[in-house]
Amino acid sequence: MFSKRKKLGKTLKELQEGSSVSKEFDIKDKDILLYLGFSDDANPIYIQHDYASRTPYERPIVPQLMLMGFVTSLISTGLPGPGSVIREQQLAFPKPLYHYGKLKLTLTVEKLNREKGTALMTVDGRDEYDDSIILGTIDVTPPYPWKPMTEQAGTFENF
Repeated sequence: MFSKRKKLGKTLKELQEGSSVSKEFDIKDKDILLYLGFSDDANPIYIQHDYASRTPYERPIVPQLMLMGFVTSLISTGLPGPGSVIREQQLAFPKPLYHYGKLKLTLTVEKLNREKGTALMTVDGRDEYDDSIILGTIDVTPPYPWKPMTEQAGTFENF
């Protein structure tokens, strides 16, 4: 696992403004229960149908932090890809996503800042009815290119 060099995502030099990536996520009970178990979040709006039915939401909703997890996953696996780091995020959740819903997430590179080494990306997440579920911007540091690990470079591999 740790001995093989992993493929990195697109470096700042390889990124282009306007590039985008999209992915659709189906939200299942098991995903929500795994998230809630991992986070130890017992908010009744996420899991109790009897409580949620008495709120303006009328049924359980998907935790917003779980939705942010899908965003970070798409950054890490899609664009810019493996090796990326989120520096700052400004996200809004205009409508809830409900259990058994679908999330279609699109990330778009809006602006590249070569001096800072960052990419400003927009986030657009919509449900199966095309309602806006998550939107905003994320400032990402794309992966750095591999540096040589040789004696001439001043470092040794595995040290």
